[in-house]
Amino acid sequence: MTTHRTTLHGKNALVTGGSRGIGAAIALRLAREGADVAVTYVHGKEAAEEVVRRIEALGRRAVSLRADSADAEEAGGAVERTAQALGGLDVLVNNAGVGVLGPVEGLSLADVDRVLAVNVRGVFLTSQAAATRMPPGGRIVTIGTCMTQRVPGPGGTLYATSKAALIGLTKALARELGGRGITANIVHPGPIDTDMNPAGGPYAADQAAMTALGRFGTAEEVAAMVVHLAGAEYVTGAEFAVDGGFAA
Repeated sequence: MTTHRTTLHGKNALVTGGSRGIGAAIALRLAREGADVAVTYVHGKEAAEEVVRRIEALGRRAVSLRADSADAEEAGGAVERTAQALGGLDVLVNNAGVGVLGPVEGLSLADVDRVLAVNVRGVFLTSQAAATRMPPGGRIVTIGTCMTQRVPGPGGTLYATSKAALIGLTKALARELGGRGITANIVHPGPIDTDMNPAGGPYAADQAAMTALGRFGTAEEVAAMVVHLAGAEYVTGAEFAVDGGFAA
């Protein structure tokens, strides 16, 4: 008989935007590997509380925190609140993000400010706060996008710009924090079956056809990569595509 090995037992993790989709899958996978987990949300309070209940059913501690990554104080404050609730922070998963798609000439200043505030400034501030809290062995994993590797058509200028910035942030964090034994990596999901981009949606067939595997991925497949990186010791400053060959 085989037993399941808990690779993250005793670790405390924060998943931003962890109430649904990829974020919820990551939070649950971290808990199954032994971590206690905090998740942030903006509007999905009930969904976040359901994730907490599911984590607690696994025998782990969990907490949901309302924190808008577009708000500078709340973005960094989520780290402090997590550390207070769980007793520290070992793993940060920067998952919260927004996307505004459309012709570049039609994007408003409000669109630009919102996307950059959440996808870039919020990730920077949360990572900055985590860097002050994490002990040696800390892990920062950021969720990027396959659109930093390949933009298959028009309409993704703002979103791709915001996520491309996270590649530079990840590599710089790896250099800055490596001496303390803290790693930083970025995961680029491809077409993933979520409520925001369902595999049965009107544009799903075209997206699936762009992948080498000819199908959408699952949130659990992204979560598996994130959890691997949360436990890896000699991997930092690297990009990992979970995209079914979208960028191949």
